Amino acid sequence: MTDPELLGSDLDELLPSTPLLDDETPFATMMSSFDEAATELGIDDAEYAILRKPDREVAVAVPAQLDDGSLTVFDGYRIQHNAGLGPFLGPLRLQRDLKIDELRAIAGWMTWKCAVLNVPFGGSSGGIRLDPRDHSPGEVERAVRRYTANLLADVGAERDVFTPDVGTDERVMAWIMDTVSNHARVTVNAAVTGKPMGLGGSVGHEAAVAQGLRVMIRLATQRFDLPVGGLRFVLQGAGCVGGNLARLLHADGHRVCGISDVHGAFFAPGGLDIPEVLAWRAANGSLGDCPGDFERITNDELLQRPCHVLIPCATANAIHSRNAGGVQAKLVIEGAHGPVSARADRILEERGIPVVPDILANGGGVVMSYLEWVQNRMGWYWIGAVVDKRLRRFMTEAWRAVLKIQRKHDVRLRKAASIVAVQRVAQADTLRGLYA
Repeated sequence: MTDPELLGSDLDELLPSTPLLDDETPFATMMSSFDEAATELGIDDAEYAILRKPDREVAVAVPAQLDDGSLTVFDGYRIQHNAGLGPFLGPLRLQRDLKIDELRAIAGWMTWKCAVLNVPFGGSSGGIRLDPRDHSPGEVERAVRRYTANLLADVGAERDVFTPDVGTDERVMAWIMDTVSNHARVTVNAAVTGKPMGLGGSVGHEAAVAQGLRVMIRLATQRFDLPVGGLRFVLQGAGCVGGNLARLLHADGHRVCGISDVHGAFFAPGGLDIPEVLAWRAANGSLGDCPGDFERITNDELLQRPCHVLIPCATANAIHSRNAGGVQAKLVIEGAHGPVSARADRILEERGIPVVPDILANGGGVVMSYLEWVQNRMGWYWIGAVVDKRLRRFMTEAWRAVLKIQRKHDVRLRKAASIVAVQRVAQADTLRGLYA
């Protein structure tokens, strides 16, 4: 007989929860949206076969000398999904538990995101299997430079443009740019975006995704008849996207009631003191033991707290089939890549909770990368007001294109955005023809 004392937290240890199902992996989530759109559009079998596979997958060995003089070899990858619309564009991440499946998913998301935002790039992604926290800056730099050198035939301003991601920042982008430039014997600052201002970076690149989300919040809340002011937000994530967005929303007069990082979450129904919370995180490296008048909860609990708008800005599949039933938001806007699994998306739809999909909502990053790339190639740099205006225009036009398709096909926003994206890429592939 089961001991009653085990009925509680101990039971979870004896009977661990079933892991996420195979169709809730990031790649499956990305492909589910593509398959729905391809079916709706009636894409022929040949084009379907081309679109569902990456154009190229490159794996490289990355030998690097450590500070003690010894040599180690890291694994490096670059996935290039589809070049129908133009050169590849995609992030580089440095991660100990780097997974090729996630890189494939991100490369696909980048293709569809560029397409729905009408930016002339295809999608890519890459990474080096290392944790920068375990290595000195010199060791990380040597690994990044060797990785770049190994890929010189496949990357560059006309081939594949790097952007920052997990474990990378503008300093890493500067190393990549310098490596490409040294081999080309000419400065190629358009080989990367998200780089320092002193090397041709664009005004506003640090908060580009957050600024794009800010535009999308205004458009989506109007569309779904939410209050004009004083909205209550819950944000999962306090980094570059979540932290910058929280700051913007607080400045706009909204209440950010919940925020989190990997060390836990805070929730206060009346709103958090966002400047104080973010200042603590900047000074201490995490939300951790931040003092304040709020409830300390887990990330999963945060996702199920009542609010007007829930914006998951951290990890893929944060909302999945096991917790989607507890979401109490009126609207979900995806700030990360694939934070709502395909199964969870259907659950939210059945519950009447609309979801603004990632390839539309967090597209501010690819728009800013395009604007930076154009400025680099022209050698003509714009002031902040011009950059902001152009970012707003791209986001607004993408929203209108998706709404038009939603009304025409009578589908949810995710499917409408995927239809826009797949249709544009398929058309580009058709116009270019097949070279085989």
